[in-house]
This record gives sequence, structure tokens and C-alpha cells, in this order.
Amino acid sequence: MNKNYHIYNGWIVNEQQVFRGGLVLRDGMIDTLYQGYRSFDDKDLIPLDAENNWILPGVIDDHVHFREPGLTHKGDIASESRAAVAGGITSFMDMPNTLPATLTQAQLEEKFQLAALKSLANYSFYLGASNSNLDEVLKTDPRRVCGIKIFLGSSTGNMLLDDIQVLRTIFSRSPLLIAVHCEDERTIQKNQAICREVFGEDPPASVHPKIRNHEVCFLSSFYAVRLAREYNTRLHILHLSTAEEVELLDDPLPLKQKRITGEVCVHYLWFSDEDYERLGNRIKWNPALKTEHDRAALLEALLQDKIDIVATDHAPHTLEEKNRSYYDAPSGAPLVQHALVAMLELYHQGKIPLEKIVWKMCHNPAVLFQIEKRGFLREGFHADVVLVSPDDPWTADASSLLYKCGWSPMEGQRFRSKVTHTFVNGNLVYEKGRIHDSMKGQRLTFNR
Repeated sequence: MNKNYHIYNGWIVNEQQVFRGGLVLRDGMIDTLYQGYRSFDDKDLIPLDAENNWILPGVIDDHVHFREPGLTHKGDIASESRAAVAGGITSFMDMPNTLPATLTQAQLEEKFQLAALKSLANYSFYLGASNSNLDEVLKTDPRRVCGIKIFLGSSTGNMLLDDIQVLRTIFSRSPLLIAVHCEDERTIQKNQAICREVFGEDPPASVHPKIRNHEVCFLSSFYAVRLAREYNTRLHILHLSTAEEVELLDDPLPLKQKRITGEVCVHYLWFSDEDYERLGNRIKWNPALKTEHDRAALLEALLQDKIDIVATDHAPHTLEEKNRSYYDAPSGAPLVQHALVAMLELYHQGKIPLEKIVWKMCHNPAVLFQIEKRGFLREGFHADVVLVSPDDPWTADASSLLYKCGWSPMEGQRFRSKVTHTFVNGNLVYEKGRIHDSMKGQRLTFNR
């Protein structure tokens, strides 16, 4: 049973406004949202002094790999959702490249059943598209599934879809949004052969953006956009990493009017290829981190509303796996616990307004995926709420990590802001370093 809370004396950051106010959370929903000060003569309400901290909508991460089923030595739904709520993420959408890959409606429902038992955050799961599961893709219920995921380049799980006729059928008939991983496989293989000739079998991690370079990303994104425009498909390009790809997106428009949208992940705004020498395979992601110019261009596109969403592509691997030689080390890294505070660090550096961070991490995912009653602080919406202390410096170290893999590329980083409380459906699941796991998250539903 939900407890009811009165959160007061905070600064609400919501719908491009910042104002002093408070919230009443009742029966899992936002019952009252107010400006200024109010008192409530209600013994059922637990008072919570926000202590002048920020009160935000819960972050919605449209791109995670929680590794269950089949890869649970890296992470699982329970462990990674704990890390997520500690980082202010109250809802996630998980990718299909597990073992087995999520390619059938039955496999999809099995993941939903696992999450109902294990996840502290709200959840949805993508159905994967392959060369041989077209019938399963077309059966997907738009109201109960976040999207269809297509890999146009090889990555963890080897789910490359390269049958042109299947692609055209999905783009012309998909019942819901298509999310794409865009890298051109032929160019990857060509570049890899060149790098093997130059560097041999044990190159430094800095070859990664040479193998998965700008051309790899642009060719594939261009192809996906061309198909989407031909069929008027609702296309969402994941983890943009180059300045050139930004030009393929729809012009800045109200999000509901866009047919082609884009996501940038926190690491493409935080790191660049200059960091490979220091961090090596720990920052080996697909697509690869590119140049400082690309990082600046992606941030500018986010500010100008060409890019619509900030996500994590949270993808844990064990340190033993990441410490292998370049070709044997998998791509991906854990990020959900540190994504929001990293973006807030960019705010403190004067690079992005606070309201824009909330817009891109909370509001826009709800609008783009048409999620029911989430992503905003509004009366009658689910009470997914995060409190953040804006000036409470701390350093990410091994003792604070909740990722099952036990490491982070953010280790040693000092952050100025700190998540203090996270509510999921009105349940206080994270409180100043403590996890309360008696209540689980809910399946996301969609207004489609």
C-alpha cells in the first residue's frame, strides 16, 4: 500500500519553469502541485522537507541494456534498476539483445514478467527485429510496448538486420515507433581490415573511432532516414555520435509534429576521442566516441532542439571483459547511476540550462513515446519524482556503485549535485543512499 507524502519547501523544475513550491503524493499519483507555501491538515500525509532542493520529474531513459535474461553476470533487472533509481531514473526501456534475443511476443512477455517481480523502476521492453521475425514484429501491441529495435550495424548480441526487403516491410508496416542503431557494416569491416594491417591484433582502444568512424555512422543514418521518408515511418535514431548526422534530423519543431527524431547519450556529451588514452576500453562504445568538434556539435544540436532526447545506452560488462585486448573487449559501459548528475554538472559549467535538462530527460521521452501520465509534474500523473541537492559535492568511487559489474567510467569524477530521494509511483525507493525495495515499478503504457 502506498504511503502519502507532502513534499514542501523545494524548487520545482518542470515545463520550462523553476519556482518554489511543493507536491502532495497520494495513492501513487500527484494529487496537488502548488507554488509558494501551503499546509495540509491531513494526518495521512508524511511531511518531507525538500530543504530548498530541486524537485524534478523522474528521468525516463529510453535506452538501456539490463542484460536479463542470459547475460546476468554483467547485470540484471534487479541490480541495474537499483542503480537507476539511485540516479533519479524512474522509468526505463530495455533493448532486445539479450540471450536469447527478444524476437518473439512470448519472449517479450517473459521479460515483462521478470521486471514485474524485480524492477524498482517502471519498465518497458523493445521487440527486436531480425531477418526472420517479421510476423512477430507486426503483431506488436502499440499500447503496451515502447518500440521496435533494429540494428543496422553489428553490436553486442549480433542482431544485425540486413535483409533489404524485410527492412522495407517493417518501415512500411510497423505498428509503432522504430528505434535504430545506425552503423554501416560494410564500412566497419573495411576499416577493421585496414586497422589490422596497421596495428596488428592488439591495437590501442584509440583505433575504435577509426574503425567505427564518421562515415560508418552517416551512411547508415542516411539510409534509415531515406527509408523513413519514403514510407513516412516514425523513426528514432539512437545514440547519435557525429555532427554530420544531426543534419539528417527534422528541423526544430514541436516534438509531436516530428517523424524523424534523435537521441544523444550522456557519454557523447561528456567524453571524446581524447579520453581513450586515459580510459581505454572502459569507454569503448558502439558507436565510438568521436572528436571534440562532434561533442560540441551534439550539445549545440541538443540546445537548438534538433536532438530531442538524452539517454544512457547503459550497457554493463565485467571488468575482466573490458580489460581484454581491443578486439576481444565488448563495447558498452554502465551509466544509469551517474547520467543525471553528469548532465547537471554541464549545467553547473554553464553549458546547458537546468530546464533544458528536464525537458530532454523527462518531458520529451514521455511525449515522443506517448507514455501515459508520466514525465511531468502534473496533478493526476503518476508520482515519479526526484529530489536533487544542487550543491552537495561528492566523488563517484567504487564504494558508492550499485552496478552489478562493480565499476564505472565515472569513477574518480567529482559531481556537484546529488540525488537525495527518488519516488516511483509515489513509493520512496531511494533515500539518501538507502534503497527501499519492497515495492516494484509498473509496466509503462502508451497513448497510441
